[in-house]
Amino acid sequence: MLTGKQKRFLRSKAHHLQPIFQVGKGGVNDNMIKQIAEALEARELLKVSILQNCEEDRETVAASIVRGTGSELVQIIGRIIVLYKESHENKQIELPVKG
Repeated sequence: MLTGKQKRFLRSKAHHLQPIFQVGKGGVNDNMIKQIAEALEARELLKVSILQNCEEDRETVAASIVRGTGSELVQIIGRIIVLYKESHENKQIELPVKG
């Protein structure tokens, strides 16, 4: 579980990122979860954009991606979801110490 301080730190890191996945009319599927999990392993921090034609609400989309990938939800802002998962192979982001 991320602390408020860690979420703030990750939000500042994610500010300049572009969304690399889009959730559209089909919603979230297993293939998308697998691709997002692989991207999280490579990048640790990423954005997912929810298109206008997505039938599910953003909280539902975020919850299913977080559950499927085992990642942490950093924030939902507008139609953008910011996700973080510590990488086993490519650790790049050093989180502030909890406390």
